Amino acid sequence: MKFTLSWLKEHLETEATLDEITEALTDLGLEVEEVSDPAARLQSFTLAKVEQAEQHPDADRLRVCRVMTDEGEKQIVCGAPNARAGITVVLAKPGDYVPGIDVTLGVGKIRGVESHGMMASERELELSDEHDGIIELPSGEVGQKFVDWLAENAPEKIDPMIYIKITPNRPDALGVHGIARDLAARGLGRLKPVPEAKIEGSFDSRINVFIRPEVADKVPFFAGRMVRGLKNGPSPAWLQQRLKAIGLRPINALVDITNFFTFDLNRPLHVFDAAKVRGDLVLRAAQDGEEIVALDDKTYSLPAGTLVIADDNGAESIAGVMGGAISGSSEDTVDVFIEAAYFDPISIAAAGRALKINSDARYRFERGIDPAFTLQGLDLATQMVMDLCGGEPSHVVSAGAIPQTDRAYPLDPARTQRLVGLDIPAETQRASLEALGFRMEGDMAHVPSWRPDVLGEADLVEEIARIASLTKLEGKPLPRPQAGVPKPILTPLQMRERAARRQAASLGYNECVTYSFIDADAASLFGGGTDALRVENPISSEMTHMRPDLLPGLLAAAARNQARGFMDLALFEIGPVFSGAEPGEQATQISGLLIGHNAPRDPYGSRRKVDLYDAKADAEAILSVLGAPAKAQINRKLDGWWHPGRAGNVALGPNVLASFGELHPKVLRQMDVKGPAVGFTIRIANVPFPKSKSASRPALDSSELQAVERDFAFVVDPQVEAMTIVNAAQGADKALIDSVSVFDQFTGLEGGRKSIAITARLQPRDKTLTDAEIEAVSQKIIDKVTKATGGTLRS
Repeated sequence: MKFTLSWLKEHLETEATLDEITEALTDLGLEVEEVSDPAARLQSFTLAKVEQAEQHPDADRLRVCRVMTDEGEKQIVCGAPNARAGITVVLAKPGDYVPGIDVTLGVGKIRGVESHGMMASERELELSDEHDGIIELPSGEVGQKFVDWLAENAPEKIDPMIYIKITPNRPDALGVHGIARDLAARGLGRLKPVPEAKIEGSFDSRINVFIRPEVADKVPFFAGRMVRGLKNGPSPAWLQQRLKAIGLRPINALVDITNFFTFDLNRPLHVFDAAKVRGDLVLRAAQDGEEIVALDDKTYSLPAGTLVIADDNGAESIAGVMGGAISGSSEDTVDVFIEAAYFDPISIAAAGRALKINSDARYRFERGIDPAFTLQGLDLATQMVMDLCGGEPSHVVSAGAIPQTDRAYPLDPARTQRLVGLDIPAETQRASLEALGFRMEGDMAHVPSWRPDVLGEADLVEEIARIASLTKLEGKPLPRPQAGVPKPILTPLQMRERAARRQAASLGYNECVTYSFIDADAASLFGGGTDALRVENPISSEMTHMRPDLLPGLLAAAARNQARGFMDLALFEIGPVFSGAEPGEQATQISGLLIGHNAPRDPYGSRRKVDLYDAKADAEAILSVLGAPAKAQINRKLDGWWHPGRAGNVALGPNVLASFGELHPKVLRQMDVKGPAVGFTIRIANVPFPKSKSASRPALDSSELQAVERDFAFVVDPQVEAMTIVNAAQGADKALIDSVSVFDQFTGLEGGRKSIAITARLQPRDKTLTDAEIEAVSQKIIDKVTKATGGTLRS
């Protein structure tokens, strides 16, 4: 939305400066994108007088001028045809920046003659496109600043232009009057009322208007009137200047009037040349493929259902988007039909998108203009047409009814403090709403018709806070209880997530945050990709399914990093995964991924490739901070995305706490990751919570008695896993055996068998163990392992 400062002051009586206005606009939510202030770029230019102008000795079109300046007489070479003695000009001195030619002047030589400056044209100062000669001023003193002369004699030339960004919920700010209303509510001046106009027609319009029943829900109200006997032509200078300042090209008085009302009062209109309209104007749905030549001289093929204003010849206008060229006004227009309507915003938005037309009318209609202003806007436009072009108005013809927008919400002054944190007196709150056009009846605030975005009590609070300024918010600590320890805010699961995140970071991993959506192929690799987890309205073709695991996102991140030359990676993520679409089928995981080497290169040979034991150690470290039991078992009941011989699960019976190991090569190939890669996935909620809910730690369970260690070597078949031996030995005496670990493995024995050596640590609690007791426990271990593996004790 663009407007000039003088245009704004047509609606706002204010003494505020340009800087104060722009600062207030941004603070009110109407963010200022650009301010073009011609006076700022003209500050260095002064007035001068040409004392003498002689022909250049070496150029027919150049003159050597003696110019009187505030620094004395200067010699300037000029090629303008109107350069002559006796005229007052605008001088640019050496060192001045000339915006129209993007040049900083210096002392130069033109065909061998020195020139100490330049006499400027309007285009060179970006005042207009005029460049046939230098500026000639009818008055002015030598040395006077040019901007001061313009302020006295042609203030429109230095009128600042303000460009603000309008959010979709503020259609009322798409007119200069609406912007002035916000500034007046802030206290920067007094809002001038919209002029009254009540035009009484003197004849019945030859053209009537109708709304077809099938589009009545899209066009609640359609009105218009004829003006006959007018004379069209160029619009007055003030109107042309106003439109040019915001980037619009003046066309003729009738078109310029409709453009003016679009920006001035947010009331888009359209003018038909009545002589070119056959029959009446009907709002109907376009037939599929129906064509129209629009005002931009392009031919559009209309999709079926597009709203059009048609006569007996066919479609004459794309309703609410753009008028047609055939019935448009020209300098020969004598009789016109001025149309004003209210359209359903969604219908206009759909038509504009389908046709790829971005017009000022569409921009306003699709956001919602003021329906109650339709007839008043028609009268005001008629009055301006008569003032500028003459003519005689008809009676108004209309179809449908203006939609009712009356609604009211209770104003609770205390709610502003609760929702926003601003302590604003109740009287000030009511005054702010009234200044914005709300009508107060008791505690009920009646919403004005131009504010379709206000739909509840919270919106009233937002308006009050916006006018008061959110910059007045002060940071305050949350209230604390007077005594005692406050109840924890985080749930136990949230505290676990925080602990897991901190531990992973301390292990050297970098945290990733990826989308919860992945593509179907990646989801199917990790047990997902079903229809139950498919997103109905995906963001893109690569985000069609909810993720069943965090590893796909980490692998995709790793592939992007590898493509950019980063080959050693340690990534982790914590977040939700989805096993189904029903409540309860969502869980929180933490997953880690290691690729490449464990350390940078060094001269000591410590650098090696990461392996499954790195992933296992990191998974166990995180499980430890989550409170997982130390005696969890390892099994190989793995999912398909793990390498079958180089991965495992950490489990408590059937309850799998974590999976770790090397990822399957086929998964890495499909994810375009250069492997091998190892990782882990921890199911945070599967880790059992302590049975005791005491806030204190349990007592340390230690023993003063000497522990005893015994070594055993078992000869077993090659397919027997070391963990089977460890679990069997651990179960021989759960009270006395503190730990069991593998310390040696030897393969290549007779028959392809292998030897696995373990150490069992026995920790007595109440007395020192005798040799007999130690031998008894040792025999239990031998018996248990022999029974579980079919092996024998190695002699």
